[in-house]
Amino acid sequence: MVQLGQETGALLDRLGVDRTLWTEGSMPSATPLTGERLGMVQVVDAAAIDNRLDAATAAFRVWRRVPAPRRGELVRLWGEELRAAKDDLARLVTIEAGKIPSEGAGEVQEMIDICDFAVGLSRQLYGLTIATERRGHRMMEVWHPLGVVGVISAFNFPVAVWAWNAALALVCGNSVLWKPSEKTPLTALAVQAVFGRAEARFGDAPEGLSQLLIGGRELGEALVDDRRVALVSATGSTRMGRSVAPRLAGRFARAILELGGNNGAIVAPSADLDLALRGVAFGAMGTAGQRCTTTRRLFLHDSIYDGFVAKLKAAYATVGVGNPLESEVLVGPLIDRAAYDAMQDALGAAAAVGGIVHGGERVGDGGSFYVKPALVEMPGQVGPVRDETFAPILYVMRYDDLDAVIDLHNDVAAGLSSAIFTTDVREAERFLVASDCGIANVNLGTSGAEIGGAFGGEKETGGGRESGSDSWRQYMRRATNTINYSNALPLAQGVLFEID
Repeated sequence: MVQLGQETGALLDRLGVDRTLWTEGSMPSATPLTGERLGMVQVVDAAAIDNRLDAATAAFRVWRRVPAPRRGELVRLWGEELRAAKDDLARLVTIEAGKIPSEGAGEVQEMIDICDFAVGLSRQLYGLTIATERRGHRMMEVWHPLGVVGVISAFNFPVAVWAWNAALALVCGNSVLWKPSEKTPLTALAVQAVFGRAEARFGDAPEGLSQLLIGGRELGEALVDDRRVALVSATGSTRMGRSVAPRLAGRFARAILELGGNNGAIVAPSADLDLALRGVAFGAMGTAGQRCTTTRRLFLHDSIYDGFVAKLKAAYATVGVGNPLESEVLVGPLIDRAAYDAMQDALGAAAAVGGIVHGGERVGDGGSFYVKPALVEMPGQVGPVRDETFAPILYVMRYDDLDAVIDLHNDVAAGLSSAIFTTDVREAERFLVASDCGIANVNLGTSGAEIGGAFGGEKETGGGRESGSDSWRQYMRRATNTINYSNALPLAQGVLFEID
């Protein structure tokens, strides 16, 4: 087999990444597939961030005056370049982030999809004409570009989350500064190179319109604290959000926070159990449990509990775990040792409060961390069940009353994604009304959101919304305009203020 470092170099060459950026730097990049080092990436010196912010500000002042459909043309070209580079980018995502090939390809497709969405949006940045109480007046709302947008992304979706933000920010007239995860810098370099080809074809994009900031925490903090950054979209842990949110609020900047998710699914007695099994299996084991939308809690009705758990155990025992480049596996590696240790700590804590653990063992050794997904039968929602562990752990619990289990489902800190499996329309509607999550599904799992809907959650998930629907409004500022085309000056609410 070709060494992954050599293959990665060939991929980066084909994608147009300057070799000096990933061979002559100080930040190592390694693959979770084997632990092999892939390169040494150049980082942005914290002292240089001021110049980067100046360039982004200057680019915004030019870009905001470009008509929105013309801005959409740049994103259209970017989508074309992504289509041409899809196979190479998908392979790179698998190598650097550890995703199975179909998930790597799916992530790149998500970038393509949001480009398509944003291109159409560039002709639909609509305001309203508003009825006015004053004769000879017209009132309307108009949306204007916001400013410099900072994006801080996580390792588990190393390119798609940036694209969600960048595509919308660009068509809305903003410039973008992106600080990717230190664990996945090569994919960031690659997609920035692809975007650069779109800029070259576009012809007159201002310099500094889209910039990449590879480095440590200090770069993210600079985006959070600098008054030139109008909005920060940050994806990561709830702990990170607790630091970011008050700092942005302190300078009255906007925040889009995509934080933790302790997602639950309910399987009712009327459910199509084969469909539910497939939905739960992907939700719990996909991406080795390293999605913010991963199914982490499963509530099974007493009448189906034993049979469904038996089917889950069989699925967990036979699912393929290993290097996704070498075999047809469905579960790749955890990102690093810290993730593995956190998983083992959570399983130990579950056992200590009466949980029965099935799976969770490490597969193989060396510099990579493959584990068997864990199924844990719990006596209730206690101990680690109430917390998010970024690993393939599914806690299973019994229930006998729908309203009570919905309350239990909601009784955790996060509120991202939720699901119920049922063929009873009344049960489905009761769940949709009561779930306190930003995403609530019926007869599909908690993972696998499409770009057409707004993505995000409530409570400690942060309240942010990205991607589809009207998420674009966060990247713009609203102005209410009133025009008096009469010779009179009537005041609203009948106020009189006459002067001689």
